[in-house]
Amino acid sequence: MRFWVPADAAARACGADAVAAAIAAEAARRGIPVEIIRNGTRGMVWLEPLVEIEAPEGRLGFGPMTVADVASLFAAPATHPKALGPTEEIPFFKRQTRLTFARCGRTDPLSLSDYEAGGGLAGLRVALAKKPEEIVDDVVTSGLRGRGGAGFPTGIKWRTVQLARAPKKYIVCNADEGDSGSFADRMLMEGDPFCLIEGMAIAALATGATQGFVYIRSEYPDAIAVMRRAVGIATAAGVIGDAILGSGHAFHMEIREGAGAYVCGEETSLLNSLEGKRGVVRAKPPLPALQGFMASPTVVNNVLSLAAVPWIMAEGPEAYSAIGIGRSRGTIPLQIAGNVKFGGLFETGFGITLGEIVNDIAGGTASGRPVKAVQVGGPLGAYHPVSDFELAFCYECFAEQKGLVGHAGLVVHDDSADMMALARFAMEFCAVESCGKCTPCRIGAVRGVETLDRIAAGDGAALALLDDLCELMKTGSLCALGGFTPYPVQSALRHFPEEFTPVREAAE
Repeated sequence: MRFWVPADAAARACGADAVAAAIAAEAARRGIPVEIIRNGTRGMVWLEPLVEIEAPEGRLGFGPMTVADVASLFAAPATHPKALGPTEEIPFFKRQTRLTFARCGRTDPLSLSDYEAGGGLAGLRVALAKKPEEIVDDVVTSGLRGRGGAGFPTGIKWRTVQLARAPKKYIVCNADEGDSGSFADRMLMEGDPFCLIEGMAIAALATGATQGFVYIRSEYPDAIAVMRRAVGIATAAGVIGDAILGSGHAFHMEIREGAGAYVCGEETSLLNSLEGKRGVVRAKPPLPALQGFMASPTVVNNVLSLAAVPWIMAEGPEAYSAIGIGRSRGTIPLQIAGNVKFGGLFETGFGITLGEIVNDIAGGTASGRPVKAVQVGGPLGAYHPVSDFELAFCYECFAEQKGLVGHAGLVVHDDSADMMALARFAMEFCAVESCGKCTPCRIGAVRGVETLDRIAAGDGAALALLDDLCELMKTGSLCALGGFTPYPVQSALRHFPEEFTPVREAAE
């Protein structure tokens, strides 16, 4: 018998290691030979640990499994109380458009042969047959934009580095996934690490870079371990190293561990940290594409941006750009969290509405209470009320509503949420995580907490002061930490004024 038991951090947190051990012990007791593959997660977190068994009709899912459920899995799998049927027929999974996450959960993450059998390295081989400028043209044509928050066109950044003249160039992957409600980077690194390595190798071919770094937050020990092993395997196999797949282009990779600063998710602060300096924001210009790591031309891309490139090269940029709406092309891995029935990763084309995501895919709230607000884009993202549920999920549509897609993390709140407390949390978060480089962020966030405390105490006159402070932080901060902190605060004020007006009226 062949079993798949995820070794993903979320699955392990739910007891996957104990379930895998129980399967091995039960098989030994029954004298049944088994193979247990520790795969990545399929992304359906509410079903973890999701155990799969190979069957003639495909892989059958069982979950959420416990140690107590294992014995009956051997005795009568067809009638098992946790039986889910074919895994890929589960509605949450079946309706996805999986491009970046096509292999995640299907293969052994550290098997290079499994990776190739699932279509891996096809994109890299296509890229090797092209000129650097042709690779860049394909990425531009695909419409791929940065999946880390700003949504900057990936191909334009690559072209800037490609055209730069310097003795050394670098590819830096930003895996400092610090946003609450975000886990796609971790899930891909733990479940399909060779995809990221392949994407970085293609970026190196396109730009002339010879050295790559993956900067991973220290809170991801499993992802760090998997990526280090994957880089070692890829180097030993000649995928990267002195000659990419036997070509004349060298590309070496290292895994670097962050020190736990949220602000190091900002590219210039990350570069400072990577150089061994304090993680503070750099003023721009110069742009990292011209003077980045060690003052050399550097591509800094998010995990999901780089991991999308192999599919684009293998299937063609037109196939990728055919998905999505407007200037938001391709797929977006939604990370659904908070008060929901069905939380997890859902990859789909841009254009799905916010209401479809929350009510249909996520199944509404786990508490059964009405949805009150959805924060999109991490702790610095705006709160969207139910009246925004017709909003199409894309960069431009969210920007028009004074929101942001960010890393596409969604945190759902029911009608018991205290919006003033959530607004205060945004300011407090910024005050704690600020690098201190600029005054609007360093001091503004502290004043924001104090002003919200005044409002909560009944000082209605402080509402206008809070709005002025938010505008100052948006326009005067050096980076997105201070510049985006006003988004959750002002959206809470704008969409839920009744949570603030009682105290104003009491003061008046």
